[in-house]
Amino acid sequence: MKRRKLTMFAVVLLSGSLLFSSCIGSFALTSKLHRWNNNVGNKFVNELVFLAFCIIPVYEISLVADYLVINSIEFWSGSNPVAENVQHIKGENSNFLVKSHKNGYTITNEDTNTAVELVFNKDDKSWSAISNGKNIKLMTFIDDNHVDMYNANGEAVTIELSKAGILTYQDIINHNTLFACK
Repeated sequence: MKRRKLTMFAVVLLSGSLLFSSCIGSFALTSKLHRWNNNVGNKFVNELVFLAFCIIPVYEISLVADYLVINSIEFWSGSNPVAENVQHIKGENSNFLVKSHKNGYTITNEDTNTAVELVFNKDDKSWSAISNGKNIKLMTFIDDNHVDMYNANGEAVTIELSKAGILTYQDIINHNTLFACK
């Protein structure tokens, strides 16, 4: 009988190690709950809510849901159904809503309700901006150390991905009307 229990324990242990290996996941549900808890009030209120959630077992339930369901979905599909893909950013003069999607980002000015979509094209390794139906190529990766940056006329200048390269590009923008921002 002891041998059968030991064999069963070994089978369960090996099966678990194969099924759950390398699937740590992002624990998005528990992270969201924790972020919410940190913003409830001052540190004393946050601590009381934390303790209550441990006693009730809100945190324990979110961890089990993350561990057994949500992280498995993330592992097999490549995306987490709970992960936050929208951020509100307060700018100096406007507020922005940034939504991430499969190929890039959509940035919406919440004050004017205008949007710009930044899209990455895997085929030619380029980033483009799409606004008002116009598609403007911004940059193309040449290799690990260089990119082509495009001006308003579509002309490219190759920039080294280093501090010196960025400073050179800034100098080009500041002194060349073809690259000047308007």
